[in-house]
Amino acid sequence: MNYTELTAAIKGYCENSFPDTVTSFTTATQIATFVGNAEERIYNTVQLPALRKNVTGTMTANNKYLTVPSDWLSNFSMAVIDPVSGDYSYLLDKDVNFIRESFPNPTSTGKPTHYSIFDVDSYLVGPTPDAAYAVELHYFYYPESIVTAGTTWLGDNFESVLLYGSLLEAVAFMKDETEVLTNYTARYTEAMGILKQLAEGKNRSDAYRNGQIRVPIK
Repeated sequence: MNYTELTAAIKGYCENSFPDTVTSFTTATQIATFVGNAEERIYNTVQLPALRKNVTGTMTANNKYLTVPSDWLSNFSMAVIDPVSGDYSYLLDKDVNFIRESFPNPTSTGKPTHYSIFDVDSYLVGPTPDAAYAVELHYFYYPESIVTAGTTWLGDNFESVLLYGSLLEAVAFMKDETEVLTNYTARYTEAMGILKQLAEGKNRSDAYRNGQIRVPIK
């Protein structure tokens, strides 16, 4: 389901074209708000592989700070790559105060072993790098919205949860009857449960180690 199809579905299910308002809250803005809010709710409820991002960069020698990616939301892991062997050494995530206490002298350098979130723009690493180490970061981010991208993994592979999530936002905006809201909530919850089984169940197991999924015979 692309964004054009999603927009048409929202209008059709709600039997509402969401016309422009006197306060310049246009039809396009209304639909985009419904969908954007739904995406944010979904992305913070289920851990999808499509929400994982990997970037590589370089630490600066004698600089204990590392820039945070602009689309970063939370960490999965950070590793320093040995320039000679290519081996990965994963840093331990700690509080700023731990790093300040453990590595009190910023001029004492070495291969970093710990990192922390210093502020919205920077990581703090300890000890201060003694060389320009390559670093690999895995982190959680929001992919581009279907509103601007036109198509997304969610729309292509699990349109039901995106549709019912958007409809929940729409009927709340319309102040629709409780029965309608209850119905869409049930549909959304069911779709989200199936999506979580895929992302947090099937995607994290294989038949070799876990065996095939079996339903008990009653």
